[in-house]
Amino acid sequence: MSKRIFIDTNVMLDFLGARKPFYESIAKIATLAEKEKLIMVVSPISFATVNYFLSKFENEKISKEKLRKFKIISEICPLNEQTIEKGLNSSIKDFEDALQYFSATESECEIIITRNGKDFKKSLLPVMTADEFLKSLSKK
Repeated sequence: MSKRIFIDTNVMLDFLGARKPFYESIAKIATLAEKEKLIMVVSPISFATVNYFLSKFENEKISKEKLRKFKIISEICPLNEQTIEKGLNSSIKDFEDALQYFSATESECEIIITRNGKDFKKSLLPVMTADEFLKSLSKK
C-alpha cells in the first residue's frame, strides 16, 4: 500500500500557484503521486481556499483548470459532521487547522505536509515540510 500523506492548504497553494522557493519540492511530491508512488490526500476546504487565492492573481478559468488537474492526482478526504465536531471540541486554537488535522487522521494519513508546523504542535502524526519529506525518502 502506498504512503498516504496529507497536503495542507499552504502547500497546495505553493504548488498550484508555483510559489518560489517552495514550488520545486511539492512538484516532486506531486510527480510521485502521479506515478502512484504515494497518495496525496487533500481536504475539500483546501480546494475552496486555493481557488479563492488563485483567482485573485489569474483568470478564474485557469485556476479551476489547475484544480481539476490537481484533483486527478490527489484524493479528497471527506469532511463530515464527525470532523466538524472534533474540530469544534479540539484544543487546537485555529478551527481550520483543527479541521485539517482531523481530516488527516480520519483519512488514515501517515504524515502532514505543511509549511506551518507550529499549527500542528499537538499532532500525533509526523509533521514535515515538503523538503523534509523528500529528504526522509532519500534516507530509506
